[in-house]
Amino acid sequence: MTFETEFHFVLPRGYVDQDGTVHREGVMRLANAADEILPLRDPKVQQNPGYLTIILLTRVITKLGTLPMITTKTIEGLFTLDLAYLQDFYERINSMEMPKYRCVCPHCGQEVDVPVNFMEAIG
Repeated sequence: MTFETEFHFVLPRGYVDQDGTVHREGVMRLANAADEILPLRDPKVQQNPGYLTIILLTRVITKLGTLPMITTKTIEGLFTLDLAYLQDFYERINSMEMPKYRCVCPHCGQEVDVPVNFMEAIG
């Protein structure tokens, strides 16, 4: 069994580049300590803490469609839905445990916690 450090995703809408090409499929790697600490020194983050998300995603997204590189301008150009999706995706792959949903068993009627692996649904 190998330890996964990269995860594939598909954006709900997609990033539209300057030529009109839509890029939806990408790869995000697990964040490391530097990814979370170094952006805090950036003047843009110090002026606007909300910009932390932009820099953080720029660091951890390793592929988006056929784009040669991911820049802050790329992340800034995402539709709001796609940005929210990537923020959620980041949290899910970097969290300590998989989320669980409280469900009712259709067979016995009992409430149970069901772990959800979003990586299986995407992959």
